[in-house]
Amino acid sequence: MPARLEWLGHDSFRITGGETVIYIDPWKLEGGAAADLILITHEHYDHCVPEDVARVLGPNTVVLGNVASLGKLKEAGVSADLRVVKPGDRLEAAGVLIEVLPAYNLNKFRSPGVPFHPKESGHVGYKLMVDGESIYHTGDSDNIPEFADVDCDILLIPVSGTYVMTAQEAVEAAKAVRPRKYAVPMHYGEIVGTEDDARLFSELYDGEVRILSKVV
Repeated sequence: MPARLEWLGHDSFRITGGETVIYIDPWKLEGGAAADLILITHEHYDHCVPEDVARVLGPNTVVLGNVASLGKLKEAGVSADLRVVKPGDRLEAAGVLIEVLPAYNLNKFRSPGVPFHPKESGHVGYKLMVDGESIYHTGDSDNIPEFADVDCDILLIPVSGTYVMTAQEAVEAAKAVRPRKYAVPMHYGEIVGTEDDARLFSELYDGEVRILSKVV
């Protein structure tokens, strides 16, 4: 059976494969199954939320994130198996094979010359293998050159612009990755971006796209 993929809003997802429950960037949760694995892409407030991480912790939950993310969780008193990762890492956690990939901006700046997501900050995306399917969550990224080297079945890609790719930029990134099954637009509906961005991406991209309804 393929993994069950649920969009929790913004760029937050729950993935269930067999008995394994995985959360990516849990945010504004109202409960949910306990996690075997939690993946944090970076430390920003809409991606790394100690209260939401704590809400779905189980007795053996493994939490992966960059240095700043896990530092934030530790400072907030989150007690779990916290493991620092960086781009280029390959590992197994909670029985899931994971490749850690870079996520950064090329042309989105908070001030002149200062990106919202600098490459040197070590923000990440994750490619994980669940029930025989490879799922790639790009994190908060622009259309970076590294996408051309990624091979996956399912692509979770931001489309809102401002801090991440616009819908048009995401189309070019999706063409570089070329997921074997489908692409899922994300990073809209909260803070910046609307479903119109997701629909524009779907109209412009020549591969299969699935616009998921938010699970509440």
